[in-house]
Amino acid sequence: MPFRMADYRLRVYRRFPKKRMHQVVIYLDKTESEKVYQTTFIAGSLQHEFSVIRLWEQPPEVFLTAPGLLPFAVLSATENKVATLQQSSAAVDKIADRRTQSNIAAASAILAGLVLEQEVIRRLFRKDIMRESVIYQQIKTEGEEEGSDKKARKIAINLLAEGISVDVIARSTGLSIEVVQQLQQGEFENQE
Repeated sequence: MPFRMADYRLRVYRRFPKKRMHQVVIYLDKTESEKVYQTTFIAGSLQHEFSVIRLWEQPPEVFLTAPGLLPFAVLSATENKVATLQQSSAAVDKIADRRTQSNIAAASAILAGLVLEQEVIRRLFRKDIMRESVIYQQIKTEGEEEGSDKKARKIAINLLAEGISVDVIARSTGLSIEVVQQLQQGEFENQE
């Protein structure tokens, strides 16, 4: 992480030399690794410093006071993660803007998945609210696209096995000619 932070800083400096920047690494999940305590990159005479926040060391109250921080509350230094998630869920329910509410609910559920069981999370956050979230919609769309792509590839493999031409398969499945050719080469390699 130290090297990456120095690299990011140099990249930003290259494009915006006059911009002030304060870098912060936020570690979400508790670990015993000493690396989460590193705050400096040193290479010869180059030295770059950045800040680190380890969520498991932060008091939960910090995260329960602002809507944008609610998803992080369950990862804080709380004795009872379920009770903290309940507090977070209650605060999410009070958010007036429906879109903000759904996005924060989805983010809270996703991060809670790092430390709690799915059933606990499901009990505390309403599905209908989370389904409106842009995060949920993106995950759903990506899943549908992956499923559609897998199905098209499977069909292409079956059509190749029947001796149908690459051009016809590409037009029929929506796959590019290159992808169909790769599938064709893969098929022939598997048969040898």
